[in-house]
Amino acid sequence: VTNGGKTTLAENLKKMLHNCDVISQDDFFKPETEVETDERGFKLYDVLDALYMDEMVKSIHNWMKSPASSGVVTEKPRNTCDNLKNTEDVYILIVEGFLLYNYEPLNELWNRRYFLTLPYEECKRRRSTRVYQPADTPGYFDGHVWPMYLKYKNELEEKAS
Repeated sequence: VTNGGKTTLAENLKKMLHNCDVISQDDFFKPETEVETDERGFKLYDVLDALYMDEMVKSIHNWMKSPASSGVVTEKPRNTCDNLKNTEDVYILIVEGFLLYNYEPLNELWNRRYFLTLPYEECKRRRSTRVYQPADTPGYFDGHVWPMYLKYKNELEEKAS
């Protein structure tokens, strides 16, 4: 879900975990000129076609080939648990985004999956506090963002494993 805390959680985990890196789906958005516009004038950002998903998959595969040389921070984590102290050779990649599980080539890569959600009211409130480029047009959340979230969430629930 948009503004559900995915990036905040991933970045905080990165700070706490040794040898951890993050890849964010938001870094793979196409430029505004390549994103389709619907009949209401809404830019269709909340769909897979608005993202360079093949590039994201390549980035994940590149990290998997050589996690030790991927730029992972190797400093000691802030809160070390006793059972995590001897994990020098364990590398963690957190991939975060809003349409990860709807893109089939990614589904064969996950070791663990987590799906964060928010009630409509809280999601809309959080979204209204953010500034996007390009800016959300009036009615965009209700006319595009929330309906796309529900659509993709329903798809996941129908084929959930």
